[in-house]
Amino acid sequence: MELNNQLKVLADKIEQLKEQIETEESTKHAFVLPFINLLGYDSFNPTEVVPEFTADLGLKKGEKVDYAIFQNREPVMIIECKNWKEDLKVHNSQLARYFHVTETSFALLTNGIEYRFYTDLDETNIMDEKPFLEFDITKVKDSTIQEIAKFHKSNFDVNKIFDNASNLKYLKEIKKLIGNELHEPSHDFVRLFASQVYSGRLTERVMEDFNDIVHKALNQTVNETINDRLNAALNKETEKQQEEEYEEVEEISKIVTTEEELEAFRVVVAILRRKIAKDRIVHRDTQSYFGILLDDNNRKPICRLHLDGSKKYISLFDQNKNTQREQIQSIDDIYEYEKQLLQTIDYYEQE
Repeated sequence: MELNNQLKVLADKIEQLKEQIETEESTKHAFVLPFINLLGYDSFNPTEVVPEFTADLGLKKGEKVDYAIFQNREPVMIIECKNWKEDLKVHNSQLARYFHVTETSFALLTNGIEYRFYTDLDETNIMDEKPFLEFDITKVKDSTIQEIAKFHKSNFDVNKIFDNASNLKYLKEIKKLIGNELHEPSHDFVRLFASQVYSGRLTERVMEDFNDIVHKALNQTVNETINDRLNAALNKETEKQQEEEYEEVEEISKIVTTEEELEAFRVVVAILRRKIAKDRIVHRDTQSYFGILLDDNNRKPICRLHLDGSKKYISLFDQNKNTQREQIQSIDDIYEYEKQLLQTIDYYEQE
């Protein structure tokens, strides 16, 4: 959950600042380094994050990749950054060269908004042409967050991520194929279904008819599945609300407001009437305490009284709504806290 919130905060920051970011260097500092930090790495610790990591390419010396993440003194991931406005497609080959000479496990290409993670599933030490994980940080989904979490310093396991990368790669490709078929069914896809329901010869004319039928069937199936899930979720939410309402009614039925609590309320009203009208002072009883509020507002508690036990207490509130609990012998002792009660009213009136 913490990573989820951190990603959302960073996404909001990107949306607010991106139009003011003009350079690649600014993109690194404003967008990429915060991402590295939320993965648990200290960007100021050279044993974890090395900026401008050397990746010499044969006779071409002095080549550097923007960042390298280290584990046990070995680079496990290199990161190449581009300006947030740049299209990442044209930079794959450069990162592939860096990947080959650094012999790292993973490579990340990013412009601070789009993130593309690569490894070498097809051929050892040769970066795959396609990423096994990619996402837009401003539109990241829960399923993707679970995969991002595997790159967190506390979870990072090269073998586990590599084993999972193959599944992610093929899952992404299959989802893409399914999306294409939903939008525009291919000839082979239509034939697959038509051959199972049509007993005649699949002529070109028949295939044209089935193309429309399959397309319609696919979309209806998807829509019906979505509606069924929505209805199930709504029914579940309705049941939950009904249960909560029942519990609330049951809880209220257990509350008994005593004469002593009402007398204590009248004492508080007597103290506060010199500053505010008495109809602004409201009591609300709960199973845990007898509360007194300003303007019947839960965010403006004046005090809370605990009178049901063998010992009696009053809880007072300071300017920051921190509570101070004091023991009292009887409700007459409430008068001793006149100053604090009046001060609490001042706090709310000054807001």
